Parts: sequence; structure tokens; C-alpha cells
Amino acid sequence: MSDPSLGPVVSSAHLADGSFPEVSEFEFGLIIASHAFGRWTTRCMAAAGFADLSSLDVCVLHTVRHRGKPKKLADICLVLNVEDTHTVNYAIKKLVKAGLVREGKQGKEKTVEATEQGAEACDRYREIREVLLLRAMNEVGIEAKQMDRLSALMRLMSGQYDQAARAATVY
Repeated sequence: MSDPSLGPVVSSAHLADGSFPEVSEFEFGLIIASHAFGRWTTRCMAAAGFADLSSLDVCVLHTVRHRGKPKKLADICLVLNVEDTHTVNYAIKKLVKAGLVREGKQGKEKTVEATEQGAEACDRYREIREVLLLRAMNEVGIEAKQMDRLSALMRLMSGQYDQAARAATVY
């Protein structure tokens, strides 16, 4: 627990002056976690043999690989909560060029699925993740129940930010 006399740990004290300063502390944590996660995904995939992929590219690849079924662009965007479909479309083009996914069709809609090389890259990523990240998390005592609770809170907060974003468009 932090020392209350020091105030919350934030990047923008003027935002913490409002009615719920803990949200500013959460947002600062979200900012630094988001950047750390982005660095992790790109470096882990580089260690798996694919150094030229962005964090979004890596997330798209894992989403496409999920359950081994072809995915539509709209479904990938929905799962990843990405509003700008062109960024996901660009990621797909990079992944096709790298030989990690292939395009197909389902009726009139374009689909994407992982190639054998894409599945192998995901498997190698998982192995590296197990050794470098999950083992370390276990060693410092992070428990599954804590992660479950944190994950649920993150999804709940995501909904709050999405709702506020919709409201801001008509504000």
C-alpha cells in the first residue's frame, strides 16, 4: 500500500485532483502496463524468430490462431476492441507476407487463418512466454485468483471507457 500523504502515483496530477483520484492511479498503471506489454509481445515474437512484427501484428496472429478456425476482419477487430479496421487489415497483410497467415473466403467475406508456420511461431512464443514470463510471475507469488480478479476488473473498466468514449462523441 502506498503512503497516503504522498498521494496517488500518477502521471497527471491535475487529473487526480478530481473526485476519484484512484482512477488516475489506475490509468497511469494502464499506460505503463500497455507499453510494457507492447514491448514484451514484440520482443518475445522476435525471440521466436519474427523480429519485424508490431505488437498489434502479434496480437492479430494469436487471435487468428485461436481455436484453429478462420476469422473475419470484423471478428478480429471485435475481439481485440480495435476500432480502426485498417490497422488490423495492415497487420493481416504483413502476416500474409511473412507467411504466418493465409487469406480465404467464407461466402462473400474474406477470412484469415494461421498457416503451419504461423501456428509454429505461436507455439514458440508460448514456450518462451512460459520460461521468461510465467515462471517469473509464479516465483514472485502472483496467484491465479489474483489474475482472475484483475482480468475481470480490466474487462469491466474497458466497458466503462468504451461507454465514456461513446458519450464523449456527443458531448
